[in-house]
Amino acid sequence: MNSARAEQAAKPASIERPGVLILVRSSLLALDHANKTGVYTVLRDLGSPQFQTNTAARLSDIFAGQRRDKLDLSAVAAVDPQLSTPPQIDPNGMLRLVGFFPAGQQQLNFDLSFAPVNGQWRLFGISAGLGPSPAAAQLPQNRQAPKK
Repeated sequence: MNSARAEQAAKPASIERPGVLILVRSSLLALDHANKTGVYTVLRDLGSPQFQTNTAARLSDIFAGQRRDKLDLSAVAAVDPQLSTPPQIDPNGMLRLVGFFPAGQQQLNFDLSFAPVNGQWRLFGISAGLGPSPAAAQLPQNRQAPKK
């Protein structure tokens, strides 16, 4: 691998577990509150300057499906997330946290990125949605006992 390519690779982030929990939970709870109220100004205002270029109306449009489906993210306050990869700093200096909250047949998957702003990590990008849990995906379908 050449040195230019190595410099562009993501690097491990030096962030402790409590910091990860605060960032993940506060971001997803802000999204949950916005989805439940239909008011996205607080979610927008908590973000980085780049995230704030989204209007509240645009964020409302982006998350309209979650509102329609009544996606409830409140469990993130009590359940610990599992990270799919260790916290990383991408080549643009953004902190990236990717993982899920386990919950039976479905799990809440998330992909969050944060920009450094005045010594704090501020939301830059957010994606969250339900998907099958790996354990549920591995369960055999319509399994029958062998006939004797």
